[in-house]
Amino acid sequence: MTGRTYGTPLPGLPAEPRGGQLIVIEGADGSGRTTEVSRLKEWLEVQGHAVVDTGLRRSTLVSEEIDRAKQGHTLGATTMALLYAADFGDQLENKIVPALSAGSTVLADRYIYTLMARAIVRGASRDWARRLYGFAFIPDLVVFLDARPEILLHRAIGKYGSLDYWESGMDLSLSRDLFESFFLYQARLAAEFDWMATEYSFHRVDANRRPDQVDADVRALVEPLYRRSSPRRSGAGGPAGLIRPRGRDASG
Repeated sequence: MTGRTYGTPLPGLPAEPRGGQLIVIEGADGSGRTTEVSRLKEWLEVQGHAVVDTGLRRSTLVSEEIDRAKQGHTLGATTMALLYAADFGDQLENKIVPALSAGSTVLADRYIYTLMARAIVRGASRDWARRLYGFAFIPDLVVFLDARPEILLHRAIGKYGSLDYWESGMDLSLSRDLFESFFLYQARLAAEFDWMATEYSFHRVDANRRPDQVDADVRALVEPLYRRSSPRRSGAGGPAGLIRPRGRDASG
């Protein structure tokens, strides 16, 4: 981990918290991120690596406030983005950087990319989102679990019994129908993730398959990080890669 950031770093943080690896697992709700983070953490710990996991809305500073505001549907788009930035910044300062400095691997169940995509589809410019979250450290690896919207819908219904108001984009008034709004919202998010895939060097993994198949491909991407004998070269996480065809076009 070289410690470089995408933009202006937070004051008071070390410029280069060397030692640990920062691995990000991105993807929509229902793509299998949480399952993969759990599997990957267990695998890395068996290999002898200390692992710290993190994700959205886990700070002690504003996470509860975000949850309460979302339950009341009271968050404006700008306020939401700023609160999530505060949540992420608090975790970066008090959890992520200390873990990396201690030589631990940090596994992030989502990172700034989801936050940026959500802000952009709600009216923010890409440049504004870039600058807002520019204090984030550049990960050593970003894996995007790519699943078709129909798969995401099926998994959400199977797990929760219904669709989430926010994950369906109902606050955007795309449609009065929850299911139609879900597909329209996911399409908008997918367009932003497509742009970020090149901009931030995502490694896409076909997440329409069984968890063990997804896990095998993710491990193949992660394993080389621990065989490196020299500092990683310049660039946002290395060259982009593709494990399977794009999820929306893949079968199964």
